[in-house]
Amino acid sequence: MIEGVAGARPDSPAVPYPAGRKARPSAQPFVKWAGGKTNLLPELLRRVPAQFGTYFEPFVGGGALFFALSPPRAVLGDVNEDLICAYLEVRDDPSGLMDALDRYEYDPEVYYRVRAQSVAGLDLQARAARFLYLNRTCYNGLYRVNRRGEFNVPIGRYKRPLRLYDPAVLQAASAALAGAEIVLASFDRSVQHAKTGDFVYFDPPYWPVASTSSFTRYSPNGFDENDQKWLKALVDRLTERGVRVLLSNSDTPFTRWLYADYRIESVSAPRAINSDPANRGAVSELLVSNFSA
Repeated sequence: MIEGVAGARPDSPAVPYPAGRKARPSAQPFVKWAGGKTNLLPELLRRVPAQFGTYFEPFVGGGALFFALSPPRAVLGDVNEDLICAYLEVRDDPSGLMDALDRYEYDPEVYYRVRAQSVAGLDLQARAARFLYLNRTCYNGLYRVNRRGEFNVPIGRYKRPLRLYDPAVLQAASAALAGAEIVLASFDRSVQHAKTGDFVYFDPPYWPVASTSSFTRYSPNGFDENDQKWLKALVDRLTERGVRVLLSNSDTPFTRWLYADYRIESVSAPRAINSDPANRGAVSELLVSNFSA
C-alpha cells in the first residue's frame, strides 16, 4: 500500500500558470484510458481560465488536460492505486520503469499470468510496470475490476512486435509531473486545499446514458448516484471558496438537472469504446463551469 499523498519534487516552482501557453508541448498521456480527454482537448482548452494558481485534477486518469497545460503547480489524485503508482514512478524514475517494462513481452500466456499476479508485496516500480504492461496489452486500454478489486479485462489483439512504451513520451511526462503532488485519495480529499484563484478540473466516471453503457467500475465500489450528488455538493463548496471549476459528464436529464445552477455547454465528443464498431461515433457531452473563460 502506498501512502495517501506523495509530495512534489523539492525543486518544483511555485508561480501562477497562464493558461493557454504550453510550457512543455510534447507532454501527453502515457496510459490508454477509457474516457480519456485527448479528443476533447480543444473544447477543454478554450474553457481553461486565463490565469490560475494551482491546478487540481482529482480523477486524473490519463491526465490529457494536465499534460496539455503542464502547469508548474498541480495536485493530481485518483482512487486507483495502480494508476497512482504509475504516476509516481513516471515522475520519479522513468528510466528504471522502462528497464522493468523491458522484461515483459506481449504474449497471452504472459498476460494472463501477470493479470493473475497479486500486487501484495510488489514494490512501487514493479507495481507500476505491471500496471503499464496490462494497460498496453489489454483490450482497448479498458480498466475494469470486479468487486474484489481484481483486474479482469481480457488481452487485446495487437500487431507484433508491440511497443510497451515510448521513451520520449515517458520522459516528457516525467518533466511535466516535476511540480505535481500525486495523491491516492477520494475526489473530495484531493481538493481539500484548493483556494481562491485555483483551478479544478473534474472528469468523474460518467453518469450512464443507458443501463448497459456504464464504465464506472474503475474501483471496487464504482461511482453511483450518491457519488454524483456528493461531487455536485463539492462543486458548490469550491464555488463558495472562489475556486474555478470545470467539469465534464454525460449529457443526460440527470446531469442537466444536477448542475442547473451552473454554466452548462453541450459539446460533441467521439465515443471510442463500444462492442459494436458501428456505434463508435460522436456523442453529446456536457461541460459545466462556475466561471466564464
